[in-house]
Amino acid sequence: MKKSQLWAGILSPPIALGGIGAAIIINRSWWRLTDNAISDLGKVGLAYNWVMNTPLLISAMLAIYYVLGLFGELKNTVSKIGAGVFIAGLVFLAGIAVFPEGTSPHYHVSWGFFICASLGYLTTGIGLWLQGQKKFGAFTTLLFITEVILARWAFNTFKGVAIAEFIGIFAIVTWHYALISIKFREGI
Repeated sequence: MKKSQLWAGILSPPIALGGIGAAIIINRSWWRLTDNAISDLGKVGLAYNWVMNTPLLISAMLAIYYVLGLFGELKNTVSKIGAGVFIAGLVFLAGIAVFPEGTSPHYHVSWGFFICASLGYLTTGIGLWLQGQKKFGAFTTLLFITEVILARWAFNTFKGVAIAEFIGIFAIVTWHYALISIKFREGI
C-alpha cells in the first residue's frame, strides 16, 4: 500500500464526520437527532446542503483509494470479497452525496451504503480471522452483532433514523481504525 493510500484512509472518516457535524450546527434550529435522518442535512433545496454532501463525496473517494491499496495486501479470497463489498458500500456513500434526499435514488444508495459497508467489514474480518487474525475476527463479529442490535433498537425507539445511522457509521469507523491500527502494529 502506498503511503498516500494510508493517509487517505486515516483522513476519510474525519472529513465525512466533520461535514455532518458542521451541517448539524448550521441546521440546529430545526434538526433533531431523535426526529430526523442524517440525510435531511443534505436534502435537495436545503440552503448549504453542500456542507454535508461535498465532504461525504470527498470522504468516499479517499476511502475507496485506501481500500484499493488494502485489497492488494489481503491474502485470501474471503477477505478480498469483503473488501470488494466494502468498496461497493463506499460507492453508495458517494451516491448519497450525488443523489441527496429528495432524489429518487437516495433511499437505495443510503441503504446500499449501510448494508454493503457493514457486510463488507464483517466479511473482511472473517477473512482476516481465517488468515490467522483471530482476535480481530472476533472483534469484527462482536462489533457487527452489536451494531445490528443497537440499530434495531434505535429504529424501534426514535421517530427519526439518525441515531440508528450514527450507530452504523460509528461501527464502520471503529472497524476501519481498528484495521489501520493492526496494519501499523503487525501488517496484514
